[in-house]
Amino acid sequence: MEKVCLNHPVETREIGQEFLPMLRLAAPLALTELGWLAMAFTDTVMVGRLPNSATAIGAVSLGSTLFYTIGVFGSGIMLGMDTLVAQAYGAGRLEDCHRTMWNSLYLACILSPILMASVLIVLPLFGHLGLAPALVNTTVPFLKALVWSTLPLALYFALRRYLQAMHIVKPVVFALVSANLVNLAGNWVLVYGHLGARAFGVAGSGWSTCISRAYMVLVLAIAAVYYDRKRSSGLWSASRRFELNRIRLLLRLGLPAAAQLLLEVGAFAMATFLIGKLGAVQLAGHQIALNVASFTYMVPLGICSAAAVRVGHAMGAHDPHAAARAGWMAIFFGALFMSCSGLVLFLFARPIARAYTPEAAVVNAGATLLLVAAVFQLFDGLQVVATGALRGAGNTRIPMLANFVGYWVIGLPLGAFLCFQLKMGAVGMWLGLCLALVLIGSVLLAVWQAEIKRLTVTRSTAA
Repeated sequence: MEKVCLNHPVETREIGQEFLPMLRLAAPLALTELGWLAMAFTDTVMVGRLPNSATAIGAVSLGSTLFYTIGVFGSGIMLGMDTLVAQAYGAGRLEDCHRTMWNSLYLACILSPILMASVLIVLPLFGHLGLAPALVNTTVPFLKALVWSTLPLALYFALRRYLQAMHIVKPVVFALVSANLVNLAGNWVLVYGHLGARAFGVAGSGWSTCISRAYMVLVLAIAAVYYDRKRSSGLWSASRRFELNRIRLLLRLGLPAAAQLLLEVGAFAMATFLIGKLGAVQLAGHQIALNVASFTYMVPLGICSAAAVRVGHAMGAHDPHAAARAGWMAIFFGALFMSCSGLVLFLFARPIARAYTPEAAVVNAGATLLLVAAVFQLFDGLQVVATGALRGAGNTRIPMLANFVGYWVIGLPLGAFLCFQLKMGAVGMWLGLCLALVLIGSVLLAVWQAEIKRLTVTRSTAA
């Protein structure tokens, strides 16, 4: 009979065994997430050089936030693949991995038109939200262009989750790095009208993003075919039929994960709309701080993906101790990086804000919000990596509930009160979001510890 120790948690020495495997997977995935956000940075900087940069930056902020609130929900459903594909791969069931991938592509095609329609339905409401007319007139064309990237985005998420869950990460990194060059060139041509093209202004940035996302799908599709031939993994011999039960399983795991993502992105979207009522300057400062905070967030988000894969592999192999090692090592990586990023934001808030725009008023607004962002960096890292570890173990509902309570019951109401009632402006809204992240990070860390204890006891009882 297998002997399993129940009297102590996973020892530090055992956790150290996970250092190099986690680093090899987390580093490229973190780089991938940084490359993903670099597109948003490029869009913001390129339109920030247009006349009336505060309105241009605000339009990109408003449009991107609304799109991600709705469009990324569909892509977030693919997060269920972190559990299904990773656990199947850990158990050696390659055909199961392929069948999940095919069905995820079908699901992406079904969801995308619904999500596009949801974005377009919201556009006529912009004029009734109390936003400045110039801001609305700039945001709507940008969104009408960006909405066409919905299907490529969903397909990209499906292919990426499939590849990285099978420890194929090089093409994922290459796709993002090279797509940034495509996006930069597209912005240069379409925003300003170079090489004989029409100057679309802010809308050109949306079209450039569409082109770069379609390019990423092409790269990952080629990679999936190439690695299947290289490994002889049976991609084409696996069943490619539409499996309703598999779709249901994807939805059962993916919907809570997508809802968690929607609650988090939606909270910052709501904050963006509320801050938009304060004027273009405070909205532009909010966009700068949000862009920087999103940039640092991308590293633990990459670690989150690595945690989901490593924990999922261990769960597929029925090894809860390996799952514990993977989860705790990922949390350590996330906490270490975000502690350092918090220090950097605190020390260099103003120079960072100045990199986005030369307008002094916008720089002051952005730098003040960056100081608030410095406070919640650690807890933001803890919550996102713990979410990935829990997802690898098949638990996607608790992070959803934690985000709902943290953001929508506590953080946003408090932030709105501080912003409007106490006249603290955008700073008050960010203080409410800061408290939400502190609570969510603390709760999910405790939930992960309890989950590992439960899995270990269950495995020991079975043994």
